[in-house]
Amino acid sequence: MHARLQRVAVALGIAAIATMAALSSGTARAATSAGCEGGDFRAVLPGGRVLSGYTGWKILPSELPSHSRVLIQGRYVEFALDVSDLAVYDYTLTGASNPLDMTHGVRTPIFAYKLPDLKGRTLDAGQLEIQLSPQSGVIRRRGAGVGMKLQFKDCAQGGIFQMEPDQPTTITHKLAPGIFYFKNPSTGKINFGNGADVRGKDSPQVATKLAQYGDGSVWQVEAGGRMGAVFGEDAVELSAGAAPCVQQCQAQDRVQGSLPAPGF
Repeated sequence: MHARLQRVAVALGIAAIATMAALSSGTARAATSAGCEGGDFRAVLPGGRVLSGYTGWKILPSELPSHSRVLIQGRYVEFALDVSDLAVYDYTLTGASNPLDMTHGVRTPIFAYKLPDLKGRTLDAGQLEIQLSPQSGVIRRRGAGVGMKLQFKDCAQGGIFQMEPDQPTTITHKLAPGIFYFKNPSTGKINFGNGADVRGKDSPQVATKLAQYGDGSVWQVEAGGRMGAVFGEDAVELSAGAAPCVQQCQAQDRVQGSLPAPGF
């Protein structure tokens, strides 16, 4: 009798743990969806032409003066990009209302720049390809022997940006005033934030950190690798990090279920 009661108690405990895990996983998925609700991008070209809607564009070099900038405007995220190297400037959380907003409604610049070093080469010879869809966008441009790609999402939290070079590239990050890197005592990872609720993390794949400063970091990214940025709970979860793959990595590298986010 005593042994049977023990077996029942163990079974109930396992069931309770499974239920909690399922609820946790569901909450994580709902949180990600909620963080992007109403997100949408438009692109403003150097000459003032506005691109919006869910289609693709190929912009001729004649519309793209060297080192001019395209403004990407979303509900939750804004930034500018240099057409000659796809460097990103003034990456900002707008503070738009959202249940997962970290800024308390305050417009908050995060990165002063994300600068790829193309060793004196440019992308100026190629067309600028822009693809916008609900809550996300992709921009690509290739020049003589070099190519760059940006992927971005219009969300208040989550993995919402990545820069992907076609060739080995050194990428330098410079944080905006008021944002700083720090070692998270709960995870041992390097995060960035404002000392309050805004928290993020550089998200490398096939990339090596060359230098770390209080307001910047330098990375060597291999061809097909990426430098991403994640925000909110995704930035402090106890994940193992991205696997070192450069092709078709999405399915096999995806986290299944949810992971704990201590200290958030």
